[in-house]
Amino acid sequence: MERISPHQFMTLGAAVLMGTTFLPVASTVTGAGGRDGWMSVLPAFALGIPYGLMVLSLSAQYPNKNLLQISETLFGKWIGKIIGVMYISIAGYFAGLLLGQCGDIYERSIMPLTPIGVFYFGGLFLVLYLVSSGIEVFARFTEVIFPLIVIALALNISLSIPRIEQGELMPILSEGLKPLFWGGLKIAPFAMEYILFLVGILNFLPTGKQDHGQLKKGVWRAVLFVGILNTLVTLMQILVFGPSETIRLLYGLLVLGKMVEISRTVAGVESIFLGVWLGALVIKVSALFFMVTWGLETVINLKGLIWDLAVCVVFMGIAFGFVRGHSLIREIGLVDDYLILPFTSVWILTLWGVSRWKQGAGAS
Repeated sequence: MERISPHQFMTLGAAVLMGTTFLPVASTVTGAGGRDGWMSVLPAFALGIPYGLMVLSLSAQYPNKNLLQISETLFGKWIGKIIGVMYISIAGYFAGLLLGQCGDIYERSIMPLTPIGVFYFGGLFLVLYLVSSGIEVFARFTEVIFPLIVIALALNISLSIPRIEQGELMPILSEGLKPLFWGGLKIAPFAMEYILFLVGILNFLPTGKQDHGQLKKGVWRAVLFVGILNTLVTLMQILVFGPSETIRLLYGLLVLGKMVEISRTVAGVESIFLGVWLGALVIKVSALFFMVTWGLETVINLKGLIWDLAVCVVFMGIAFGFVRGHSLIREIGLVDDYLILPFTSVWILTLWGVSRWKQGAGAS
């Protein structure tokens, strides 16, 4: 069986957690938490640390098993199967929606005359190639692409500093702490998407005690790094656009890219950031594709190229079902808030609690 190193696990985890979150994060959290919403970004992402450690703890107790297999062991076969079907359905539906977002953004921004299906087929071809190549190739791919994503975001943030409007953050905490809670609640699903990926990748992680400690460090390093980066992205957009405009601009980072000027010779580099976003999207959809295939293999024992192609057809059908912007964005938000967040948070916490209870009962 393929194995990835602790360093690859950390990089892959950070890339999957980052995904495409850097585009909607500012608008989402500011809409829920107001001008102070940026303060809740890092705590919301940090929610992934305890949940990630719970997942690794379960992996240490049940080596060489993913959490779907562990669920069947602790909850029973049929409850485990039901959880597995929900896992497959959520991951597959969400991947199809993100694929639809790929076509929507490119068609509306820089290539309006290109048929939207071209973007779907192009993105899905890259995803299928990575999935068919295996988890090791996927991990190496993220080791190359993720640093480029980080560099592009850092450049966008730093080059936007001259456009900061002083006073946009004032007054701080004028509405108390309640808006921070609502802002964090809107960002928490991003961390749960990362946890869903950990559910299936456990089979490909090293199992030594020393490796287990490095994997734990990889979880909190990945979560904190992505949380801090997204906090800076959010903060910069509020400082440049103000809270009201940040809420209105769903893809404010692309607008920042249009405003970037370097020595009055290079301007309007949003196309570069769209290319970076495409790399992030391919990583995210590939991770969700892996999750679907892991679920199908674990729950129904279906695997192979034919089933991979069948998954591609499902993704395409979902993408074509939500062609235009507002309905698509609304659907992605609903899946995050009402499927991914409650399902993952309750499942992992319950599974970990039952495992601890049975371990204690067995010891006594």
